[in-house]
Amino acid sequence: MRIILFLFIFISAFSFAQDKTPVKRDPYLQTPSSAQPKQLKPEDKVKIIHADEIRKDPAKYDGNQYFIGNVQIEHKGSVLTADEVIIYSDENFVKAIGNTKLQNADGSVITAGEMEYDGNSQKGVARKNVVLTDPKQTIKTDILYYDRLANQAYFNTGGTISDSQGNVMYTKSATYFLNTKMIDFVGNVKIDNAQYIIEGVNIKQNQNTKVAEFFGPTTITNRANPKNRVYTERGTYRMETKEAFLNKNSKIFYNDKILTGDDMYFNQITGFGKATGNVTLDDPKERRYIKGGYGEIFEKKDSSMMTKNPYAVKIMEKDTAYFAAEKIISFQKPDSLDIRIKKSFLRAYKKARIYKSNAQGRADSISFNETDGIMHMFTKPILWSGEKQVTGDKVEAYFNTKNENIDSLKVIGNALAISKVDSLTLKDEFNQVKGKYMTVYYEGNDIKEARVVGNAQSIAYVDDVNKETQKPERIGITLSACGIIGALFEERALQIISCSIGSTSDTYPMSKIEPSKRKFPDFNWNTKDRIRKWQDILVDTPNYEEIKYSSDNELYNQAQEAIEKEQAKEEAKKPKRTRK
Repeated sequence: MRIILFLFIFISAFSFAQDKTPVKRDPYLQTPSSAQPKQLKPEDKVKIIHADEIRKDPAKYDGNQYFIGNVQIEHKGSVLTADEVIIYSDENFVKAIGNTKLQNADGSVITAGEMEYDGNSQKGVARKNVVLTDPKQTIKTDILYYDRLANQAYFNTGGTISDSQGNVMYTKSATYFLNTKMIDFVGNVKIDNAQYIIEGVNIKQNQNTKVAEFFGPTTITNRANPKNRVYTERGTYRMETKEAFLNKNSKIFYNDKILTGDDMYFNQITGFGKATGNVTLDDPKERRYIKGGYGEIFEKKDSSMMTKNPYAVKIMEKDTAYFAAEKIISFQKPDSLDIRIKKSFLRAYKKARIYKSNAQGRADSISFNETDGIMHMFTKPILWSGEKQVTGDKVEAYFNTKNENIDSLKVIGNALAISKVDSLTLKDEFNQVKGKYMTVYYEGNDIKEARVVGNAQSIAYVDDVNKETQKPERIGITLSACGIIGALFEERALQIISCSIGSTSDTYPMSKIEPSKRKFPDFNWNTKDRIRKWQDILVDTPNYEEIKYSSDNELYNQAQEAIEKEQAKEEAKKPKRTRK
C-alpha cells in the first residue's frame, strides 16, 4: 500500500497566481525547499478530476487557490476525494479537509477528517478519526504519519490495529512497513484475541506470516483460564498456530505450575511445552519443584517429564525430600472415589534415589503418591534409616501426611532387615531378620519393630548386664526360625517378642557359633552406595569407600583350639598299630 504516492500533488499542473507566504504545516513535514521546484513530467502531474467550485480568497489559506464540493484528485491510479482541497503549488504542498478518502491502486484506503502532503519530501499526515484499511488489517488512530520514500506509516497518539483473524492490537505508538507488512510496536502493547491476550513492550508483528517478535517483557494470557499464561523477555509467537518460542527469562504458567528454562517452546492449542538448559518445573501447591537439563509439559494431561540429570525437591513443614533418577515424571489425576479431588504423583525411573533426613533409598524406579503419602520402590530396592537397612524385591513406604514422617514399610519378597549392633564401633556385628514378607514400623524417625511372615528367620546378638560391673556383657547369638516373627529393634539388640508356627530358637555362646553362621547367606550391608547427604542423589552412586569391620572371633578361636587340643590328646591315647 503506497500511501505517499497517494496524497499526490505536484501542483505545477496549475498556473494560478498565489501568495508567497509559507503554509503552516505539521512539524513532521519538512520545511519547503528554497530550491526551484523540479520540472515535472506530464505523467507525474496530479490531475483534478472534479470539483464543484474553484475559489480563491486573499483572506483564506494565505490566498492560495482551493477546490470545494466533491473534490476528486487522481495520481497514478490513486484517487483522493474530499469536501475541500487547498493547493500550495509554490511549496508543492496540499491540504484536504472534510471526509477525506484516499483510494489506492493496491486496494488500500485511508479515511480521515483532513490530510496534508508535502510533494518535496513525499511525506504526509492524516488527522481526525483516521482509518487505514488494506487486505491485512485496519488501523485506527487520531493522527497518522506516512512516508512514501520509506514506504511506512506511523502513529504515536494511540490507536488500534485489527486483522482478519480477529486480533485487535492496542498501542500508543506503532510503525507499519507497507512493503513487508511488518508492524513495529513501541512501548506498551496489547493484542486481544478470542483465545488469548498478549501484553508487552516493543513487539514486532508480521501481518503476512502472522508472527510476532518480542523484545521486552511480554505476557500471553489464556483468556479462558487467565492463570495459564506465558511470560518472556525475548521470543517469537506464531499467532495462527498459537506456538511460542521463548529465549530469555521465560516462564510458562499452567495448572498452577511454572516451567522455566533457557530456551522454551509452548503450543497453546495442544498444551505441549518443552524447555532446555537450566530447567525448573515449580509446583507451589505441592511445595515441590523439579530441576534438570530438559523438560516437557503436557497441560491437558496435567503431566510433565524431566531428563538430563533431573532431581526433585519436595519441601515439607519440618523436612525436605529429594528424588533423582535418569527420568522424573510428575502428573495429577482425579481420585477414583471423588473426581473433584486431584491427586499428585511423582515417578523416578532408572537408578532412582531418595534422600530424607530419616530415610534414604535406592531402587531401579520409585513411584510416590504425594497426596496419600505412599511410596513404591521397585527392583532391588534398598532403604536406610539410621544404622538400619531394609531390602527386598519391592518396598512400599507409608508416610504420615500430617507429620510427614514414615509410619511403616511393607517389604514384599526376600525381605531382609539389618541393624548394626553398636553404631559407635566397627565390630562386624549385625542383628538380622528375614522372610517372604515384612512390615516395618517406625517410632519417630527410626525403625522400631518388624513383623515377618513366611519362612521367618532372625539372627540376634544377646547381651546381659554384668551384676558386678553393671555393664552390658555379650551372652551369645540367638538363631530363630518360625512361620511368623515379631521383632523389636532396641538400642543395641534385636528382641524377638514373638515366634510362632513351627518355631525353633537357640542361643549359642560366642565360643560355639562359627563366624559363617552369624550372617544370612544373602547378607548385603551396603556402605559404598549409601546416600549420606542430599547431594549424593545427584550421582549414580557416591562410591564411598567400603567400611571395613573387624570380627571378634577370639572366644570361638580359643574354643576351637581347646577342642583341637582335646582331640589331639584323645588321639594320642589310642594304641598305635605297628606292621609286623
